[in-house]
Amino acid sequence: MRYGAAMSPMLNIAVRAARAAGRITMRFFERVDGVKVTAKSHNDFVSDVDRAAESAIIEHLRGKYPDHAILAEESGAQAGSRQGGDELEWLIDPLDGTTNYLHGFPQWSISIGLRRRGRMELAVVYDPLHEELFTAERGSGALLNDRKLRVTQRRGLEGALIGTGIPFRDHRELKVYLPMLEAILEDTAGVRRAGSAALDFAYVAAGRLDGFWELGLMPWDFAAGALLVTEAGGMVTDLAGGERYFDTCNVVAGGAKVQRAMLQRLRPFLGPDLPA
Repeated sequence: MRYGAAMSPMLNIAVRAARAAGRITMRFFERVDGVKVTAKSHNDFVSDVDRAAESAIIEHLRGKYPDHAILAEESGAQAGSRQGGDELEWLIDPLDGTTNYLHGFPQWSISIGLRRRGRMELAVVYDPLHEELFTAERGSGALLNDRKLRVTQRRGLEGALIGTGIPFRDHRELKVYLPMLEAILEDTAGVRRAGSAALDFAYVAAGRLDGFWELGLMPWDFAAGALLVTEAGGMVTDLAGGERYFDTCNVVAGGAKVQRAMLQRLRPFLGPDLPA
């Protein structure tokens, strides 16, 4: 998808899938009191809306690409329909920010990414509330609707606006996270915790945030967002500055200089209780 050109067939299908899920989420957003909710773990919830949105996405993708593997938040890993098809894998978060959604807090999104042999190839992050569609394909840049995206060119943390996620599944992670937060806050203009990691990455790509970091994510939380950031000219690494973030699920993203400055602040907290 070159800037100003038509979408590739696979990105077009992913966008259709995201919009189908968006219609489902919007249908129930104003009446979430009637939505059935189940606790997956401490402070981690799934609703009938999550499941219905995921089913709609998978139906669209399977209809066109039955050979591809799928890794989805609610239904887990699914192999492709033939041997060798697993080299292409869709990573799906049908409702990133479920807790926000269930409280009527207007910060949630739908995230779909495609990975080929471990390398992200395309990304869709869709915010149906605000009709914002973030898309990217490897080597072709990132877009918000029809506008080309670029990360900010800020030179460091001074005056930067940084996004984050506060650990909520395991409160023991707070002992590691809170000193990190203090270190990042020292020189920045502020830190924001909005509750949808996929949108946080998209906002970094769009220049609305200068940087972002979070511990203990899941691959579907950031797969699409990470490609948006890199295709918008930014950097995404693990806490050690390497490329193992799909293994550690600890992620730091931003424009090159801000991201580097964040890493310098966060590295001192690496240790046996926190892998990179």
